[in-house]
Amino acid sequence: MRPFALVVLLVLVGCGAPGSAADGRVTVFAAASLTEAFTELAEDFEAAHAGVDVVLNFAGSSALAQQIGQGAPADVFASASPATMDQVVAANATAAGPVTFARNRLEIAVPAGNPAGITGLADFADAEAKIALCAEQVPCGAAAKRAFEAAGVTPRPDTLEQDVKAVLTKVRLGEVDAALVYRTDVRSAGGEVEGIAFPGADDTVTDYPIAPLARARNADGARGFVAHVRSDRGRAVLAAAGFDAP
Repeated sequence: MRPFALVVLLVLVGCGAPGSAADGRVTVFAAASLTEAFTELAEDFEAAHAGVDVVLNFAGSSALAQQIGQGAPADVFASASPATMDQVVAANATAAGPVTFARNRLEIAVPAGNPAGITGLADFADAEAKIALCAEQVPCGAAAKRAFEAAGVTPRPDTLEQDVKAVLTKVRLGEVDAALVYRTDVRSAGGEVEGIAFPGADDTVTDYPIAPLARARNADGARGFVAHVRSDRGRAVLAAAGFDAP
């Protein structure tokens, strides 16, 4: 796999005819919360298809949808919410209808040992607690808003981030006492972060849709990668990362 920045550089300098520039390369734009699972699936896909190079670009779903709408080179989009995927569909940027391939839910994340003694969502309203959340315009932030509204809690965040990995990093570094992130992100952090389930977490369940894109420069590769994500192997990798089946 090659970093996305390198792909952009190659496109800018012009490395040949449009067809040849895409040969063997599948560019996947994916929600940040898919980092670990999609990295493993990309390695599987490359191993099964000689000469194929899967280029992964992870970021907040909203930012990725905006980039796709502006014509960024991508073959596949995997979003952390149907609403964000709908923006891409509305822009006529998908080559086929999106399909849900996984589900996720929020969990309270605290640094190892839970030094602030966080017990539930009510602690997010404590002015003494340092809190990190996703911004409301990104899927993890929208899900957090639903959770707080259902619990009747008005959070007092110290920082709002544009993707869930940025929130998780604050917890891992001990910069905040608590955050709301996806359950899969707590698992990916290993012993650096502890997860706390909370009542109403089922209300934060989020569907993850995926679709090949209309401007894909490698349409066959795009369809193949989507099929791989939805295969038995794909479901196993996603389940191991903590995702629920759709």
